[in-house]
Amino acid sequence: MADTLPGTLGLLLRAAKERLAASGVDSPELDARLIVEHFTGTDRAHAISMPNRAVGQAVVAAVDAALKRRRAGEPVHRILGFREFYGLRLALSAETLEPRPDTEILVDALLPFMRETAAQQGICRVLDLGTGAGAIALAILAEVENAIAVGSDISDDALATAARNAEQLGLASRFTAIKSDWFAEISGSYHAIAANPPYIPTQELESLQAEVRNFDPARALDGGPDGLDPYRIIARDARKHLEQAGRVAVESGHKQRRDVTELFLENGYKLLEARRDLSGNDRVLVFRLLADA
Repeated sequence: MADTLPGTLGLLLRAAKERLAASGVDSPELDARLIVEHFTGTDRAHAISMPNRAVGQAVVAAVDAALKRRRAGEPVHRILGFREFYGLRLALSAETLEPRPDTEILVDALLPFMRETAAQQGICRVLDLGTGAGAIALAILAEVENAIAVGSDISDDALATAARNAEQLGLASRFTAIKSDWFAEISGSYHAIAANPPYIPTQELESLQAEVRNFDPARALDGGPDGLDPYRIIARDARKHLEQAGRVAVESGHKQRRDVTELFLENGYKLLEARRDLSGNDRVLVFRLLADA
């Protein structure tokens, strides 16, 4: 294969796929399509109906640079600068996790309660701890018209990204970004508290896939010696900001269901629901405070 990428859409797509496949990239066809479509401003319909469409050299050069980054191991959505989550296009930044489909399960678990609360009370409030790009909070706002959300994070970069996403999605009037180390700067009460916290044990960080280890922010991954430090904080302090009959929903590692559940039980909660991810692994837990806790 020639070193220079061709200048028509169909041939560019084919060459991009071949380059990624030759480098051992997972899903070379999908990644090639995402990169080419992004930089050429086309979609699959264009590739089918106009394969001979000319692509300018500046665009070819941009595709070439993106392919080099992907072949070096950088995740495709980091290269593009955004990722789809719950039908929303969310910008990413250096200090935000890349939102993944498994986290959509947490949104699914909370939505019925949020809709019911909004219908009964005319409003529902959600606190998204460690909001990152704002994925959980913004997905709920997009689905529940009367919801309002606070997204907290310790990272200024993440908070700016979440606020920008809210603005671009037309949700800024119902979203507030707050800098806080967990609950330290949080006030008020919420009908739901949600979190996809760091849950990887510190000693396991080096064994993560290179795409995660090298490109996701470490403090969004590191859950302490046993991966449970954030859950201890949430289980201990969430009650101070939880409405009566409110919900706490957390994502967890696939081997952590028992340990996380025990932490919440010890702090006066009961487990309402446990959901598995797309691979059949335990992933989302929903809790409610016991009435006499």
